[in-house]
Amino acid sequence: MLKAEYHYLSAKEAKKRIDSESNIIVLDVRTKEEFNTEHIPLAINIPLNLVCDEAEKLYEKDTKLFIYCRSGVRSRVATSELALMGYNNVFDFGGIISWPFQKI
Repeated sequence: MLKAEYHYLSAKEAKKRIDSESNIIVLDVRTKEEFNTEHIPLAINIPLNLVCDEAEKLYEKDTKLFIYCRSGVRSRVATSELALMGYNNVFDFGGIISWPFQKI
């Protein structure tokens, strides 16, 4: 049986890894409207209700996926669901409301 693991990173640690590591995909699991209002640079928008289906089409199971939402609730759900699907490099770094770095 697959053991799902939930990984959480602080915004500071996520930013450090995004800036220093290659091949990290930053996923914003908010709605398109929320994403269009403001998002983290280089983030890809896949709303929570689509994230599992889209991830399965787009990303290998060992892809580094860093996930955020508005406050951390949807990112926690997305990270947990993807881990249950066998993704072994998924990290929740909470919500954009606690992201102290650049937003666009």
